[in-house]
Amino acid sequence: MTSFLAHHGVWAVFGLMAVDAVFPAASELVMLYGGALASGALTHQVDVFGTPRTGFGAFVAIALAGAIGYLLGSLAGWAIGVYGGRPFLERHGRWFHLSEARLDRAEHWFHRWEDWAVFVGRVTPVARSFISIPAGVFGARLGRYTLLTALGSVIWCFAWAGAGWGLGGSWDVVHKAFRYVDYAVVVGIVALAAYLILRRRRSTTIPRRADSSR
Repeated sequence: MTSFLAHHGVWAVFGLMAVDAVFPAASELVMLYGGALASGALTHQVDVFGTPRTGFGAFVAIALAGAIGYLLGSLAGWAIGVYGGRPFLERHGRWFHLSEARLDRAEHWFHRWEDWAVFVGRVTPVARSFISIPAGVFGARLGRYTLLTALGSVIWCFAWAGAGWGLGGSWDVVHKAFRYVDYAVVVGIVALAAYLILRRRRSTTIPRRADSSR
């Protein structure tokens, strides 16, 4: 991902943040590394529409690319929710990692916070990728939804890009730390896969035993 960002600059940030609006794409890492690139402390420079740049202008370009990309991706997610509705998500929610339990939690979230659920979700790690489609399903008004999403996205992108700008030359330390996160994610995926396989085997063996006892 960092190599992709280094070579494609604002377009990479724009695309990855658009994806992150409906599917987790490590937005923290995207904006953090984008800010570090903009600071000029790394060997690569930010590709700003074909021109390598560093400095405050590059920082603003990175942050705005992330905010605009996320906003457009959020509008696409909202449209999916509006036009597909809950029946669509009950059939295909696994594509977006939206299980029925997550939909129930999202519904509770929206009933509790109403329109402000959008803003709170936009500045909450992980949850921010699971707000767009449920917002459409549960009838969030487009005008307020767009405004609150834009506000949360700008805060998120400028904050993380600013943190990357501040880290600058310390990026190598941060990058090594994220490798340990990668290892933890891989271990978690393997453990989850093993659990699901065992659970599936148990669910298939129990009916067989019941049949044999008859």
